[in-house]
Amino acid sequence: ESGTVPVSSAISAFANGSEWERALGCLGIMARDHVQSNTITFNAAITASEKGGEWEIALQLCSVMVCSRLAMNTITFSTAISACASDGEWATALGLLACMMQSR
Repeated sequence: ESGTVPVSSAISAFANGSEWERALGCLGIMARDHVQSNTITFNAAITASEKGGEWEIALQLCSVMVCSRLAMNTITFSTAISACASDGEWATALGLLACMMQSR
């Protein structure tokens, strides 16, 4: 877990700099180096995807979270919903909202 915090910070910095591809590259490096990711790490990557207009990648990251048994929280859902809505994917956004309501 000691490597998770700095990498999450790097992902957030890349997201804030509109460098979503580099942010996602950090996730790949984490997997390669066997550094455990967590909800915060994925939320940062989903935010980077949202800021990059990559709603499909945001959804893929949500799927990875589910498969990895990582908890999706309000930030996860709201960021993914925002990513979908920004690109006019309203049906998908509403589907995520329904999933969020079901998980409560």
